[in-house]
Amino acid sequence: MTPREFIDFLGLISPLKTTPRHNWTEPGRRESVADHCFRLALAPMLLEGEFPELDIGKVIKMCLIHDLGEAVTGDIPCFSKTESDEQTERLAVEGLLSRLPEDVRENFRALYLEIEECRTPEAKLFKALDSLEAVISHNEADISTWEPHEYALQLRHGADRVGWSEWLTELKAEIDRDTLRKIESEGKKE
Repeated sequence: MTPREFIDFLGLISPLKTTPRHNWTEPGRRESVADHCFRLALAPMLLEGEFPELDIGKVIKMCLIHDLGEAVTGDIPCFSKTESDEQTERLAVEGLLSRLPEDVRENFRALYLEIEECRTPEAKLFKALDSLEAVISHNEADISTWEPHEYALQLRHGADRVGWSEWLTELKAEIDRDTLRKIESEGKKE
């Protein structure tokens, strides 16, 4: 990779730092895609001891690249995303990757394919953490930012991605308890 290719690619993905996600941060600003990816990438590092048989470095890479297409498309919440939106995002990723040298491009493509197929333990861990980080972030946001359908969504989101791991199942249960406490405390304020 040449220095120019490096600089140009970072420029292409720079919008991720300011591309808002559906969620709000605790201080009352919209979370950015980069905010989400950063914290998500730390999650597998924290869990290296829980999943010693996994290639945690690969999971971290998945966390860092999974939303690159949103530098072009913006973020669409999972509950609003259509197959057409997903196809548009795949095309955006391909457009971005086409700007990379072949070896780097193929490395990224292989990671995207692994994520999409979700057959490896690394991809399964990534998918679970991606969903659960979003739920944790939502729990941290002021409940006034929640849409009515999100009360139930908080309890469903990611539940289908944790069953393969006892630890992740326990994590989802703990997150759900946080969700229920948040909802209950809101009801007491009314």
